[in-house]
This record gives sequence, C-alpha cells and structure tokens, in this order.
Amino acid sequence: MSANRQAKEVVVEEIKAKIQESKSVVLVHYSGLTVAQDTELRNEFRKNNVQYKVLKNTLVRKAFDELGVTAFDADLNGNTAVAFGADEVSAAKVVVDGEKKYDGKISVKSGYVDNAYIDVNGVKALASIPSKEQLYANLACGLMGVVRGLAVALNRVAEKMGGTQE
Repeated sequence: MSANRQAKEVVVEEIKAKIQESKSVVLVHYSGLTVAQDTELRNEFRKNNVQYKVLKNTLVRKAFDELGVTAFDADLNGNTAVAFGADEVSAAKVVVDGEKKYDGKISVKSGYVDNAYIDVNGVKALASIPSKEQLYANLACGLMGVVRGLAVALNRVAEKMGGTQE
C-alpha cells in the first residue's frame, strides 16, 4: 500500500471521528472570500466552539459512506468546507449569519444532525432556533412573571381578609 493511500485513510478515520463526536455537521460552499473575511469567519466559528475545515470532497464522502450515510454524495462537489459543531445549532447559525454578512460568498449545502441528513432548509430552520442561553432566559422571565402574579394575587387576598382595617 502506498504512503499516500495510507495518509488518506488516516484522514478519513479522523473525519469519521469528528463526525461521530460532533453534535452537528454543516457542509459549506465557499467562493470569493477575501483573506480578511475568511479570518473573520474562522474566528466566529472558534468563538462558537465550531471546528471549520476545508477538506477534500472524496475523503469526506468516503468517511460518510463508511458511516453508512450516502445522502451527501450530491452535495460533495465544488468548493466544500465542513463545520463540526459542539452543539446542534451553533455551526448552522454561524454559516447562515455568514451567508448574509458576506453577500452569498458562503452558503449552506446540507447538514448532519442526530445521525440524519438535513437539507438547506433544515439547516436554516436549525439556525433560527435561539441559543440555549436565550431559551433559559426566556424560561426564567416566564417563570418570574407567574411568581410575581401569584404574589400580587395573594397580597390582594390578604388585604381583603382584614389586613386593611383602620
């Protein structure tokens, strides 16, 4: 076996490991980014705990094929980068925000979440979900409103029961 083939097999194994340990994978088409824009985009990925790599389509296809996923074959052509997310939504959010920010110089091809292929629309829907922190904040605000309403109601009942006698 040639050294080149062995090196490629090692890369395929690394890609498979990244796919399996990531909560989400987004395939990204990129074209025409300046160095400054690419650096800014990579920093945004890092800040959101997403690994962003430009990989050979054939090696990514082989990794997915070895995992039993063949839905990506049509998406793995042209310029392709792969974003491996530590959570379900961060990779999708950065890519979709980047689409708007960089005037279409990057775009979503497809994604892989919960061991399932998702198309462009699925990735964009995933990106529209608020972050976990935002969801927690919304829940806390909702609960605070209920608690406050209960406190006001109990206070009024106490006043009516004789707490306001002169």
